[in-house]
Amino acid sequence: MEILQPADWAKPKGFSNGIAARGRQVFVAGQIGWDGQCHFVGDDFVSQAAQALRNIVAVLAEAGARPEHITRMNWYVLDKQEYLGAGRALGLAYREIIGRHYPAMTAVQVVALIEDRARLEIEVTAVVPE
Repeated sequence: MEILQPADWAKPKGFSNGIAARGRQVFVAGQIGWDGQCHFVGDDFVSQAAQALRNIVAVLAEAGARPEHITRMNWYVLDKQEYLGAGRALGLAYREIIGRHYPAMTAVQVVALIEDRARLEIEVTAVVPE
């Protein structure tokens, strides 16, 4: 996996501008803040984000992949200010579950998610080296 960072660009914090990778591709559907039995772990943003990240790690494991194989992560959040306000706690949860691996990321605010209690949804693409 190669981080793509133009030399004259400011270094991003918490994500990469691009990644090049070769290997087996793994696509993880959008994950929300509920457990494997579809029970929400809570209603606050950080607890739901942490559970969504744990769900992603569990799905990756089914393909023999680990968090460091994630190449792209897309976040869909209901409230931009809630996402930005959770920065420190969210960063701690992210590093605890994913580690210090920062894939190419996109975060967008959406009007609604399919599950009414969901505060966010995260989908990833991973590449397991050959």
